[in-house]
Amino acid sequence: MGPGRALERLLLLLGVLGGAAGGPHSLRYFHVAVSEPSPGVPQFVSVGYVDGNVISRYDSEPGRVVPRADWVRGAVDPQFWDRNTQIGQGNQQINRVNLETARSRYNQSGRAHTRQLMHGCDLLEDGSTRGYYQSAYDGRDFIALDMDTMTFTAADAAAQITKRKWEEDGTVAEQLKQYLKNTCIEWLRKYVSYGRAVLERKEPPAVRVSGREAHGILTLRCRAHGFYPRPITVSWLKDGEVRDQETEWGSVAPNSDGTYYTWASIEARPGEQDKYRCRVEHASLPEPGLYAWETESNLWAIVLGVAVAVLAVAGICGFVVWKQKSGKKKAGYGMASSTDSGSGSTGTGVTA
Repeated sequence: MGPGRALERLLLLLGVLGGAAGGPHSLRYFHVAVSEPSPGVPQFVSVGYVDGNVISRYDSEPGRVVPRADWVRGAVDPQFWDRNTQIGQGNQQINRVNLETARSRYNQSGRAHTRQLMHGCDLLEDGSTRGYYQSAYDGRDFIALDMDTMTFTAADAAAQITKRKWEEDGTVAEQLKQYLKNTCIEWLRKYVSYGRAVLERKEPPAVRVSGREAHGILTLRCRAHGFYPRPITVSWLKDGEVRDQETEWGSVAPNSDGTYYTWASIEARPGEQDKYRCRVEHASLPEPGLYAWETESNLWAIVLGVAVAVLAVAGICGFVVWKQKSGKKKAGYGMASSTDSGSGSTGTGVTA
């Protein structure tokens, strides 16, 4: 995996400031600015996602937006990428200024610092929409827009300065709201129409249950991988009852092929594994699947049982054939023969 791919993966794994989609369709842009770029880590990068699928990437080193999904590349006109490149270059400058402003407010210098920004929207099943605009500094919350009250939520004293500046201006929240409720949703609908075959596909999870005993405790782990779309529910049941309070879950993380994987584990008493089942619910499954840990001894028992059954059936069939042949000989019988315009990103960056 190259550095660029690794950075995109990191952005999605972080679920930076809001994470992946909360509804059936989502459009997200993640911006990261760093004060001390290094090989493979550019000064500024912006990655666009639709339903968790990378669609575009702007990198400060080539200074251009490039498509990352064939279904987007073939649907928009070539000028689309030029317009988004200009937006990306503008966002790069604004994020550089905001990063320097944050460093001065926290009275920091001499080491690498980062500014992260996420903005985007969700289109929910009932037709309603949601919008997000949230930023962070060095991985900690900084400021976020509350669209219900049209105010900003500041995480600390340094962010309070930005909050006062934006709210005194009186136009920042309204501009962001117009983008999130109108432009963002408009482009999300377009992207969904362009990539419906990809975005609305359903790939079932491959599920495997394993167990490991140590210090008198049996840890059962249920892994689900290769599924799409992202929403999934993995639960542990004991004697048919859900045991969520005793379950530990891993995050739902992306695979390189656009599918997802996750896991859930639970601790049990040795010898009680037969009481436990892993239940997996996913849009690709007609009904929830139940999975048990098949230990090596159990597998051998199953294989031996199948072999014995095959031999028994073969023996019965041979006996029947022999009886048929014997009867036929006695009776004297013989054998029978057998393209769009506009911009999908936004220059929503504002100076702090």
